Amino acid sequence: MAKMIINVEVNGERQELLTEPHRTLLDLLRDNLSLTGTKEGCGTGDCGACTVLIDGRPVNSCLVLAPEAEGRRVTTVEGLAEDNKLHPVQTAFIEEGGLQCGICTPGMLISAVALLRSNTEPSEQSIRYAISGNLCRCTGYDKIVRAIEVASKRMKANAAIASH
Repeated sequence: MAKMIINVEVNGERQELLTEPHRTLLDLLRDNLSLTGTKEGCGTGDCGACTVLIDGRPVNSCLVLAPEAEGRRVTTVEGLAEDNKLHPVQTAFIEEGGLQCGICTPGMLISAVALLRSNTEPSEQSIRYAISGNLCRCTGYDKIVRAIEVASKRMKANAAIASH
C-alpha cells in the first residue's frame, strides 16, 4: 500500500510523518512517536481511553485516520504538563484519588482539560456530561468528578492571582 507524508503539530512540536492512509491517529501517536500515554481500550470509539485534543476539541483517536490530522494541532496526555510541571487537572487526579488502574486516566484528563478550557466553573452535571464518553471500570466516577471540581477551583484561583 502506498504511504503518504502528513504534517501535524503534536504537543507543540511540528512533525512530518510517513504513514499508510488507513492507519489511525492512535497508532501514529503510539507507534511512530512513542506517545504511549494515549491508550487503546476498545478500538471502536466506545471507551474514550484514546481521547486526544485536535485543535482543542476532544476526539477518540482510534476513530480518526492519521491523514485527517494533516495540518492540525494534536495534544496528548503527555502534552498537558508545562515546564516539567503537571497540569492542575493531573495534580488533582493524583491528590483526589481519581485514578486506579490507569487505562481510562489519559482520556479522562484530556476530556477534563477540554471542559475546563470552555467552562471554568462547571457544575457536577456538566462534569459528568463532559466525561460521559470515558468509561472507568475502577473508581465509580465520584473521585474523578471531585478531582475535576478541585482542579476547576484551583485554576480559577490561579487565574485570579495572575490577573493582579
